[in-house]
Amino acid sequence: MDTNIAYGLMIATLGVFGYIGYQASNAKEIEADDYLSARGSQDWLRIGLSLFASGMGIWILFGPSEVGYYGGFWTVTGYAISAATPFLLLAYVGPMIRDRLPSGVTLADFARMRLGRPMQVYVGIISLLYMFTFLFAEFTAIGNAMETLSDTNKLVPMIMVGIVTAAYISRGGLPASLATDRIQAWTIMFLVVALLLFLFGGDISSLIADAKAYNNEDDWSVGSISHTDRASFESGLAIVLAVTAAEMFSQGNWQRAWASESDEALKKGAWLAAGLVLPLVFVMGFLGTVVAGQGAVSEPSAAFFYLIEDAGVIFVAAFIVLAVALACSSIDTLQNAIVASFSRDLSDGSMDIATSRIATIAMIPIAIYLATGPTILGLNFGDAYSVFGIFLFADILAAATVIPILLTLWDGVSSRGALFGCFAGIISVFVYGLIEPPTDSEFFMYLLHPTIGALPAADGGLTNLWVFVSALVGSGLVTVLGSYALPDEQ
Repeated sequence: MDTNIAYGLMIATLGVFGYIGYQASNAKEIEADDYLSARGSQDWLRIGLSLFASGMGIWILFGPSEVGYYGGFWTVTGYAISAATPFLLLAYVGPMIRDRLPSGVTLADFARMRLGRPMQVYVGIISLLYMFTFLFAEFTAIGNAMETLSDTNKLVPMIMVGIVTAAYISRGGLPASLATDRIQAWTIMFLVVALLLFLFGGDISSLIADAKAYNNEDDWSVGSISHTDRASFESGLAIVLAVTAAEMFSQGNWQRAWASESDEALKKGAWLAAGLVLPLVFVMGFLGTVVAGQGAVSEPSAAFFYLIEDAGVIFVAAFIVLAVALACSSIDTLQNAIVASFSRDLSDGSMDIATSRIATIAMIPIAIYLATGPTILGLNFGDAYSVFGIFLFADILAAATVIPILLTLWDGVSSRGALFGCFAGIISVFVYGLIEPPTDSEFFMYLLHPTIGALPAADGGLTNLWVFVSALVGSGLVTVLGSYALPDEQ
């Protein structure tokens, strides 16, 4: 597509979202609490659409199809389930936490109430690591998507999306994000359905045949939807555990838990989001296996784009609007959620609304700079494996922490028991690394080696289930035993 047309579409789409966010911020005077929580203001449909839109970042165009390209049926299914399980968990755990802490904003707020200030800071740090990595990865993805679709300079869409989202989020906070989420959700659903109907409206038997075929040109790629061996199943289950644990520390979901007008609204909204996300991610993963069945590609992370490279101008135009909507829906959520973690968890509530607005704007240049792929302290942010490694590191910390946090819903858990449980979860990963050393690694510990071979991935690039199981089991056992041995003083 002509670059000028692509820029025009992008500017028009951003203009619509910017206007909606601006109008939402003008609707009423926003106080500090409303800026971060929009407390009790959203019905179930708005919550469901918001959770769907904020969860469906532009990663949906890259992640599932790449997983499908490399894996088989179970990895695709696991990725789809992993997109839905955080919402299902929120549907049942969220109301319990809301009832116990009506004034909360983040999960770390609840951790502080039950386990003290140190645990709040620890949970806040994990959340920030995960969310900020997600933020600059989204900027990277919108840059790559626009470059692929229209040969635009990838830095331009990064900057434009960053400016517009920071403008309406810094002004309107969470209420502005919720307002844009509704329009973004309907836009995403309409365009995704239309685009998928276009793809499947052709020779569907050929698509299915390609999906079943094995990739004979790429040794790393299984790429067949009919591949259902044990390794694929374990990898799919590992993805469910890893992503579910990590998403529990995505504070955007928890902000929306307190924004719900009632427990019932939260539960129904979370179920709606899960029901929308699961089939969409599965279909996108399925299309990745279609690409693999057609042979090796040079950029597996962009596997889905190989299916549309010969599409017409109208198709590409719709895709540009979709890409911008997906990027804005997740980036604006992450901006406000990161500020919430800074404000509530790290600064102990000392940030006023003016400082929160400054922080919202200040994080954007940092995220865009990282998205350009610099090398800092030996870590290349332009290397997909390096970014994948940061995500997996955050996933491991989340897996080692999520069970102690969830067990606090049981009154018998003590603050020291939960803290020791978190440490035990991390130590369990080291121990597993000693027992089952990672492939081609000079170290026997999964958390220390900077290459993909030592990260939680099994042979062939499949995610290693037992790394995450060790973190979950180790942290859970020590939390329970430690709570009995070291109960809190009454």
